[in-house]
Parts: sequence; structure tokens; C-alpha cells
Amino acid sequence: MNKLELMKTANEVRKGIVSGVHAAKAGHPGGSLSATEIFTYLYFEEMNIDPSDPQNPDRDRFVLSKGHTAPGLYSTLAQRGYFPKEDLLTLRHLGSYLQGHPDMKHIPGVDMSSGSLGQGISAAAGMALGAKLTGKEFRVYTLLGDGEIQEGQVWEAAMFAGAKKLDNLVVIVDNNGLQIDGPVAEVNTPYPIDKKFEAFNFHVINVEDGNDFDQLKAAFDEARATKGMPTAIVAKTLKGKGVSFMENQVGWHGKAPNDAEYAVAMADLEKAGEALCQM
Repeated sequence: MNKLELMKTANEVRKGIVSGVHAAKAGHPGGSLSATEIFTYLYFEEMNIDPSDPQNPDRDRFVLSKGHTAPGLYSTLAQRGYFPKEDLLTLRHLGSYLQGHPDMKHIPGVDMSSGSLGQGISAAAGMALGAKLTGKEFRVYTLLGDGEIQEGQVWEAAMFAGAKKLDNLVVIVDNNGLQIDGPVAEVNTPYPIDKKFEAFNFHVINVEDGNDFDQLKAAFDEARATKGMPTAIVAKTLKGKGVSFMENQVGWHGKAPNDAEYAVAMADLEKAGEALCQM
């Protein structure tokens, strides 16, 4: 895909996020929208995957460590062809396979169930070590929140990954600066994030705009070329990106838009889509 196609795809992913959370009357739009370009780049460019063969043992793996942003992952998987887009409207409904956190037993394309914050990176590190021990070439990617990295288990896993030289592991931090209780710098500052990962023997790449596909491509290309140590990509993003009234607003961490707000959000995204079609 070229950059314009990726931008159009990301806009469609955002529509799926907003529609799913609105239909559920619950969910986490803010961090799903901030990570949309990351999800899109991973599933449409970076990872070796095949929606028609989601259990291929040689596929790359993805672990959504910040599992509450499942609407972003689900919308991306639907766009990629893992399941019907219409199913996004069943998010969190009784009997739906698309629940509030990813479930590897019931959702095609989900490699690890996740939700309890801090645990996903441990699972990802285990997968990466498993690949090394069995001589497999697949790579493992995991997405963490900047509030999530306040959890101690994150750093135990980072120590392990660095010690085992897991150069097939890429840890991405969605650094949108906000968590449920407010700015991360005020709640329990994780900064400097890059120096912490460096201390655990990671190659660290700082991305100034994690919503820009050129910068993401450069970062993932650099990660792929890095040998002998795991990579951490610290990507600055905008929480609620793409929806005017949600952008950089902590209140949209975990609530659904009402009908009037939904109409405004979809109008924003339709307008963005039209602008992309003019490019």
C-alpha cells in the first residue's frame, strides 16, 4: 500500500471504532483512535499475516497489551478481512465474540487474550523466545499504553527481553500522554520512557508523530534491521485522533458517544475521507 491508501484505510478503521463503541454504548475510543495508524501499518504493511490462514505457525504475532483498546484492533482486523465489518456493531453485546477485551479463542486474528494491564509484553516476550528456541523466523509485536507502563510487570518483561537478546520482538508504546485519571506526567510519570528501555538493553526509536505513516515506516524498517537486541518504538500520538471533540480530551478515554456526538464524529471522518479522495 502507498501512503495515501494507508491514510484512507486508517480513516475507515476510525469509522469502525466510533461505530462499534457507539453501538456498544461503552468502550475505549480515545486510545483506539490514537493508535489507529500503528494498527493500520502493522496489519497492512509490516506484519507477515494472512487473513485466510490466521493460525499459520509461521505468521508474525501481535499482542495488544493495552487490551481495552480492542475497538481499534477489531476494526483493523475487520478491514483486513479477518471477519465481517458489520460484526463491529455487535461490540460488547451479549453473545457477541467481540467483547471488551480481545479473546484469542473466539476472534480470528487475535494471537493473545489480553486486558489486565502490564501482562501483554510478558506474553509477547515469551512468544519471541519460543520462536528463537524452535528456529522460527516470525516476529512479535506488542502495543502498550504510556499509562500501562506504570505497571511493574512491564519492566520485568523488558529485563527478560533485553537479557535474552530478543531481536525478533518490537515493543510499541502509544505515547498519547493521557490515561484514565489524567495526564500520565501528573498521575505517575513514566518519563523518560526511552532511557528506561535503553537501561534494559533495548534499541529505542523515538517517533515524533506516531500518526504519520512515513515516520512509522522509518521506525519499523529500523527495528527490522536491528540485530542482537529487542526494539522499543516510543510513538507520540494524539488521543482521540480524527474526531474533533475527542482529540486530546482525557474524558474520552473510556466512554461512548451518544447519538448526537456519533453524528458529529462520523461527519468529521466522512469529511476527512473526502479530503483524502481529493489528494
